[in-house]
Amino acid sequence: MFNKDRWKEIIEVLTKNGFRTLLTAFGVFWGILILIILLAAGKGLENGIRADFDNIATNSMFIWTRSTTRAYKGLPKDRDFSFKLEDVDLLRQEFPQLRYISARNQLGGFRGSNNVVRGIRTGAYNVYGDYPEFIEQEPMSITRGRFINQNDIAEKRKVAILGAGVVRELYEPGETVLGTYVKIQGVNFLVVGTYKKRSSNGDGEEAQKQIFVPFTAFSQAFNRADRVGWMAITAHDGTSISSLKERIVDFLKEKHKVHPEDQRAIGYFDLFQEFSRVESLFAAMRFIAYFVGILVLLSGIIGVSNIMLIVVKERTREIGIRRALGEDPWSIRKQILMESLFLTLVSGMAGISLGALFIYGINALLEQNGPVDMFMSPSVSLGVVLAALGILTVSGLLAGFIPAQSAIRVRPIDALRAD
Repeated sequence: MFNKDRWKEIIEVLTKNGFRTLLTAFGVFWGILILIILLAAGKGLENGIRADFDNIATNSMFIWTRSTTRAYKGLPKDRDFSFKLEDVDLLRQEFPQLRYISARNQLGGFRGSNNVVRGIRTGAYNVYGDYPEFIEQEPMSITRGRFINQNDIAEKRKVAILGAGVVRELYEPGETVLGTYVKIQGVNFLVVGTYKKRSSNGDGEEAQKQIFVPFTAFSQAFNRADRVGWMAITAHDGTSISSLKERIVDFLKEKHKVHPEDQRAIGYFDLFQEFSRVESLFAAMRFIAYFVGILVLLSGIIGVSNIMLIVVKERTREIGIRRALGEDPWSIRKQILMESLFLTLVSGMAGISLGALFIYGINALLEQNGPVDMFMSPSVSLGVVLAALGILTVSGLLAGFIPAQSAIRVRPIDALRAD
């Protein structure tokens, strides 16, 4: 337990030259503040990017067909081909590790011609033919009604689920949507649901301007037969889709008589691989934040150590008298270590406090003005604060160790002769 006299001595030593102490403390204060801000900024960026992946089945890939670039088995190069519905069943049989295989077709597109009509209003929207499981692969909140179900698929029902952006453009505010009809490429579809995509930047404008209809009704209405535009494939947890990717592509090449070395005929996008890269980016950002912050903090600690050496030099006569009077070397060492630790902790806690206020202010601004793209809710966890306190404690002890050792090496007789 620290006694009153010792604390009084610590305060007197540190306040004797207040400006010097303040400059020394600033190095530690600035280092810990930079560390907290860098970690909070990294977390805010991480939160923003993760929000775009929110509830997406990230262990997924998307695969589609393109023209062949090599002749194979009597078939010419530059041949166009399409996936078929039977490919979905074959993939399920061949790869039990796959959880979802969604066949998809698409009509229209951004900046395309108007393809949807309701009354006197028209619009150009992406229209997708999908299966019920697709909602498990892409984040979507059903705001009214329902999504596609198996009965819709089996009975080829012409039903549609509209995005919030579609509703906003084709309907009056407050107007009933469910039970109405929209005409897609001249074919009437009954609206049975509405949705809103979840994203970090509010509406996600184009994501809200989509229409989902049953795959079978889409194929029948728009003469697609059993052709599949592309497939969304998700593996079971514990199995990386990236580890299956090459085998899936090779299997489909063999099925559609594509040369094994034709790299262009089948295109794919590995979402899991992209997400893994993002995870690696997060880890790299955390490392850089710690590295830069600790380097800045280290410069402050070196400053504390240098100042403590000066303090010990200035107190040479005092230390000599205390040694001559029989004070234990450990008591002197402890005094120096406590002074260093106290200075480090106080300045470090001031940095943590200001960092917390800064983070609070940024969050208040974001809450008031809305989230910024790819940046939301910057924060620092309690574990980071505790780790920072641990770093400060160790740093304070290290900063005082060399001056403390220097103090106890002073011979009483030499110290008494010092000016």
